[in-house]
Amino acid sequence: MELYISEFSKYVIALLIALYTFESFLVFRFKDEKKRSAGYMRQTIFMFALHFSCFIVICFETGDIAFLFFYAFQQIVLYATAMLFRLLYPASNRLLVNNFCTLLSIGFVMLTRLSYKMAVKQFIIATGSLVIALIIPFFVHKFKFLKNLQWIYALVGMAALGIVLILGQTTHGSKLSYSIAGITFQPSEFVKIIFVFYIASALYKASGFFEIFTTAVVAGVHVVILVCSKDLGSALIFFVVYVLMVYIASGKIRYLFAGLLGGSTAAYIAFTVFSHVQVRVQAWKDPWSVIDSAGYQITQSLFAISSGGWFGLGLYKGTPDSIPFVEADFIFSAIAEELGIIFAVCLILICVSSFIMMMNISAHLKDKFYQLTAFGLGVTYIFQIFLTIGGGTKFIPLTGVTLPLVSYGGSSVLTTLILFSVTEGLFMIRGEEETIERQKRKEKKRKMRKKQKALQKLAEAERMIRDEEGEEFESEED
Repeated sequence: MELYISEFSKYVIALLIALYTFESFLVFRFKDEKKRSAGYMRQTIFMFALHFSCFIVICFETGDIAFLFFYAFQQIVLYATAMLFRLLYPASNRLLVNNFCTLLSIGFVMLTRLSYKMAVKQFIIATGSLVIALIIPFFVHKFKFLKNLQWIYALVGMAALGIVLILGQTTHGSKLSYSIAGITFQPSEFVKIIFVFYIASALYKASGFFEIFTTAVVAGVHVVILVCSKDLGSALIFFVVYVLMVYIASGKIRYLFAGLLGGSTAAYIAFTVFSHVQVRVQAWKDPWSVIDSAGYQITQSLFAISSGGWFGLGLYKGTPDSIPFVEADFIFSAIAEELGIIFAVCLILICVSSFIMMMNISAHLKDKFYQLTAFGLGVTYIFQIFLTIGGGTKFIPLTGVTLPLVSYGGSSVLTTLILFSVTEGLFMIRGEEETIERQKRKEKKRKMRKKQKALQKLAEAERMIRDEEGEEFESEED
């Protein structure tokens, strides 16, 4: 019986994630959120059905019905989040809410399978993070002075990274975090958002050479601190976000080419200076030659992905524990192995649909500060996904960044939820701008109609005067 359920569940899970993903792109047919509501409702059904199906399999495979209680808590939190966003912010974008809830549920499923203790800890952190995420759209929407805090963003960002460089804990050769009262923080995760706000506030008024140079110096300080901390994955994200935001703000392609040239030079210098970069590049080029050392992680990741097939081996049927740090850096490989390539591809597409919506929000914002902020947050999100999945599939060298909302990591979960919430606030601002624009158009049309009526009355009066003058002229001739 368990065998039949396990085999059948693989196809059900693949079908549900495929249907959810299909709806994620189908909503783009409509421009109005009200017309998308039916698609959002179907998404919600598929999301909860997927979550339930995965935990049913976990219970059957482990023989422990207690996992259903953990599932129930997750379901309550996710459902409450979706409903509260809808009630508190009727003008919010439900695709982003549905997507981050779905990604969180997938993360809970995989972490429960890998380590119940980690899953519980991640759930507690995610619950607290969701409470914070519910508040942020209000502040983004109401506080208009955020665009005027340019140097506060710069100083806070550099200070937070500098503290890690000086006082941070060394993990696998890199200084990534520090602890306060027993709670560990990874500041580079939070500074990513602050950094986007800094670039947007610095360039929204003007994007001439002086402004570009000033932001380049500040961005360079951020990147240098990260490089000195040997957090090269975050340094790469900061650099790419800066270059692309400068290009969008200025519209000058020469800045893009200059960024590519500078990035290539910096990458070569990092390769020659840092021995661990050389090790990772070697593991990327030919992991089989160093399979017993530096190439072990990537080879095990490739074994896992290739063994999963289209529908996966099934939860608890694979060997994801053979990959070191699978719960953080290689969770995508575990998903591909046990849930299948179809599930893994749909996971990527869900992330892509979120990115497309972020770009859509950016493109329709009138205020340049908000436009640049939405663009920067979108690039930050999708580039981190590219680095994580690209490293785990041997498309690029490993960078050690996590898969947002899916991988284990409290700082990453909190930061990503803040990123989504800020974007929700920007979407509400976009709706406000569109409402004002519609009112202006209506007022303009009203004035045009009023003017036309006045001209018609004037023309009618002139015609009557001409008719009267014509009658008087005829009477004089008689």
